[in-house]
Amino acid sequence: MRIVVAEDLYLLRDGMVRLIEAYGHQVVATATTGPETLDALLEWRPDVAVVDVRMPPTQSDEGLRAALAARGELPGLPVLILSQYVEQLYARELLADGAGGIGYFLKESVFDADQFIDALERVAGGGTAMDPAVIAKLLSSGSSNRRLERLTEREHSVLGLMAEGMSNQAIGRRLFLSESAISKYTTSMFGKLGITDDDDNNRRVLAVLAYLNNP
Repeated sequence: MRIVVAEDLYLLRDGMVRLIEAYGHQVVATATTGPETLDALLEWRPDVAVVDVRMPPTQSDEGLRAALAARGELPGLPVLILSQYVEQLYARELLADGAGGIGYFLKESVFDADQFIDALERVAGGGTAMDPAVIAKLLSSGSSNRRLERLTEREHSVLGLMAEGMSNQAIGRRLFLSESAISKYTTSMFGKLGITDDDDNNRRVLAVLAYLNNP
């Protein structure tokens, strides 16, 4: 994959570059400020970008706003936000276009290289990779969604794990259920959420976005 890394802290940025390249991917550009991030994303059109939220010049939300602006110009541009903070407003805006290819992890929640690379690859493929802490924060501030209210408690659990990027097999292991049982739950969820797309991967993304964006 061709990857852009936007992070203002040298050690963390250099570490990510080395890690990504050790897994056989190519870092085509790095950025240390919000404007540099937007320029790099538009110039390189990477397969996926890793973007911090708070970057110079003001250390507020430049990175996330640059990612939003880039996706406005390049719809569906895959972005994995990696930050110490959950910026709820802009995170919801990032999810709102329904295009997928979105991840949001807190730096403190990334425990090993395989987890990080797996998240990057899922996002690059148009899927989602969401930190459970980010999911909880987004849901705690969301408004009511009548379709989501139709889901059973078990279906909510399955959908929450789906938002983390888990496969049906992995969800089954977590919930001590068979893969076929999880498939039945997901089929039921898609029906209740009004998702009729024939592509199962796309249906999963649409369900997750409905769950997280909670319009």
